[in-house]
Amino acid sequence: MKKIILFTLWCCLLLSCDLGITDNKSSSDIESLLLKTSFVDLNENNLDLSVYKKGKIVVSYWATWCAPCIKEMPGIKKAEEILEEYGYTFLLVSDETLDEISDFKNEWNFDFNFLKSTKSFETLGVYAMPTSYIFDENGKIVETIVGAVDWDSKEMIDKLKML
Repeated sequence: MKKIILFTLWCCLLLSCDLGITDNKSSSDIESLLLKTSFVDLNENNLDLSVYKKGKIVVSYWATWCAPCIKEMPGIKKAEEILEEYGYTFLLVSDETLDEISDFKNEWNFDFNFLKSTKSFETLGVYAMPTSYIFDENGKIVETIVGAVDWDSKEMIDKLKML
């Protein structure tokens, strides 16, 4: 009897693994969705990524409450300055309210291109923060980074220069 119960539990466990949520979006689907997503700057002006087609873009999804996001911001600022001549633009995108983003900017005194996404992170497939997408000049995602990064490290700067 124990063997039957164990076998039944084992089968249920195997079947339940197949019922998990999966992300069926391909890389090109994500690119398309991100490029079609509009953003709002802190002055409530609409902006989309097509404005930056001439250069490379790093879109970093973050939140005001995210400690790893905040920790990597000084490195992002240094990398932004170093990589300016390589055509990089860094955009820090949150799906929080404009007031929350503005209050954060004023409190921490960070000078970034802060934007608010018009779509929720979940809709965009962003489930961890920070998550960064690096776009080439053609609007193609060439790198996805989940988690905090030392953006101003020699390795990362060299890598970005080569993309």
